[in-house]
Amino acid sequence: MRISIDEHVCIGAGQCALTSPQVFTQDEDGFGAVLTGREDGAGDPLVKEAARACPVQAITVDG
Repeated sequence: MRISIDEHVCIGAGQCALTSPQVFTQDEDGFGAVLTGREDGAGDPLVKEAARACPVQAITVDG
C-alpha cells in the first residue's frame, strides 16, 4: 500500500490524523502529513477510513 497527500488540495481539517494517528499527523502549518516511515500504511486498517474521512479527498491510497 502506498499513501500520499496532495498538499495543494489539503485544507488541514485533521480528519486523517484523528482517524489514523499511527500513520498521519499535521505538519507545522496544520496540514496533513504522512508520518516518516509510514508511507506504506504498515497494515493499519484505518488508513482507508482516514482517506474516506478527508473532506477534500486529498489522500490517495494505492494498493
